[in-house]
Amino acid sequence: RDLPVNSKKRTLLKDIEPGTSLSGKVISLTKFGAYIDVGTEADGLLHVSQISRDEFVEHPRNYLAPGDEAEVRVVRVDPTQKKLQLTMLPEEVLDEENVMKSLEMNPDEDDRIQLDEIEVDDELWGEIRRVTDYGAYVEVGSVTRGFLHFMDHPSWEDSVGAHPRDIMSVGDRVRVWVVDVDGMLNRIKLTANRPTGLPGPRREIKWV
Repeated sequence: RDLPVNSKKRTLLKDIEPGTSLSGKVISLTKFGAYIDVGTEADGLLHVSQISRDEFVEHPRNYLAPGDEAEVRVVRVDPTQKKLQLTMLPEEVLDEENVMKSLEMNPDEDDRIQLDEIEVDDELWGEIRRVTDYGAYVEVGSVTRGFLHFMDHPSWEDSVGAHPRDIMSVGDRVRVWVVDVDGMLNRIKLTANRPTGLPGPRREIKWV
């Protein structure tokens, strides 16, 4: 670290605004992201979904290592809870996903679906917010977006060899089912193919 953790020269989170560009250093890696020292009173969290625009990041170590320099932007800041959320995605991607606008409209996550409220085989309605080389991130109204792999899209069988962007587009409304919920990694795995053996709608959660 360039500054000690308790240094008075560190910037207070209350003085940081969403959208601010910062230079930092990777301090540590976890399965769900990387903690980056950007000179503020608390390290920022760069979630795995905010590292690459085109690829699904299985683990941050595939792209980052402790000590690496990183150019990031602030997505969300909470001075009270000492939380700082960062992104490495281009500004146009965040604009396309309406990330900043959604945070301004709904800064409180209390009314969003919590992961422990979601079960395997739950039926969800959502909107595709980003398409990558491996699939799409889907906004389903939960505290984290679900990931739909391209092979789990019903149009894939008729489009083998095509890029996911050929069968999925940002803004598409999709009907999906939950395949897996990982609270530790803060991830939801989805499929757009109705699970075989499902006798009927187990439970439908519609996000508007």
